[in-house]
Amino acid sequence: MISQTLKVHNKIGIHSRPAALLVDASKRYASVITITHGERSATTDSLTRILALRVKMNSEITIQAEGNDENEAIETIVNLINSGFGED
Repeated sequence: MISQTLKVHNKIGIHSRPAALLVDASKRYASVITITHGERSATTDSLTRILALRVKMNSEITIQAEGNDENEAIETIVNLINSGFGED
């Protein structure tokens, strides 16, 4: 299991479009990917659960991946978040 903590920089935070991108990106991997914001956590296989985290701009989140392809999975998700989900 590996994890990385980072800040969300896009202006609206993780709303429906970025959440859908996270779900789509995570489907490529066998690893279980989890996002933690504050005391709430959600796996990236559920759009609704990701939205329930209510991640705003400049929020700190932790991405965790566990599985055979965890390194590649976390790299993809972190890069997607750091890119501002293509919104910047």
